[in-house]
Amino acid sequence: MDTISKPFVKIIECPRDAMQGLKTFIPAAYKAKYINALLGVGFDTIDFGSFVSPKAIPQMRDTADVLSQLDLSETNSKLLAIVANVRGAQQAISFEEISYLGFPFSISENFQMRNTHKTIAQSITVLEEIIDIAHKANKEVVTYLSMGFGNPYGDPWNVDIVAKWTERLSKMGVRILSLSDTIGSASPEQIDYLFTNLIPSYPKIEFGAHLHTVYDNWQPKIAAAFHAGCLRFDGAIKGYGGCPMAKDELVGNMPTEKLLSYFTHLQVETNTRPLSFESAYNAALQVFVSS
Repeated sequence: MDTISKPFVKIIECPRDAMQGLKTFIPAAYKAKYINALLGVGFDTIDFGSFVSPKAIPQMRDTADVLSQLDLSETNSKLLAIVANVRGAQQAISFEEISYLGFPFSISENFQMRNTHKTIAQSITVLEEIIDIAHKANKEVVTYLSMGFGNPYGDPWNVDIVAKWTERLSKMGVRILSLSDTIGSASPEQIDYLFTNLIPSYPKIEFGAHLHTVYDNWQPKIAAAFHAGCLRFDGAIKGYGGCPMAKDELVGNMPTEKLLSYFTHLQVETNTRPLSFESAYNAALQVFVSS
């Protein structure tokens, strides 16, 4: 008898995103202890650190040190590091343990300048080089389409602009594209429309949802993305963090516990282990409350 296959959703846990805006510096040993707890949960990927300017993101200046203290012997989770330029990419590929290089590409000129100090045109050139560097090192690039659902800076935005950039990125060889609601402005209707139209049009691209949200408005956004066909979701425990380059007031990440609750209710497999997640959740409370 044929069995009906259930959908499987990848959960990407983002301690890097949760930590990067904190003013109090977290020592590498504390970061590593927390990330080691996350590695036991069963997340598909851990966005654990970044190779960017320490002046821009001082919290991540010890990423290499953190990496040296991670225990990867009993985990299937893969590691992702954010890079913003060729130099960062070259640093990242020198570590065999890193599988993914994440690159923040924005369709907002203002935000791209704030985030990477480059124009969109300059950033496209950098991304092309990073894709080439990564592929030669047998690593994959995860491209984040920042401000994918609108922006507060007055830059032009509409779904046609998002579609245009998706087409161009596809031709460049982007195989994982995460639509990012960097300031938490996306409506469920926008989320549904974009994923419903983009996913069938680009079957060779794995689309992800990097959604920011206020804590009590998470469910409609997850539901809209999932029912539109998205099977890759970024989260951070308790919704900690947010992009320090976006606005003065940070809009938190999608709470991982809400993602897991939602998909558990729907009996959707995520490969995560509840008891291990509870331990990691408690570890997060210690790391972030003390910071």
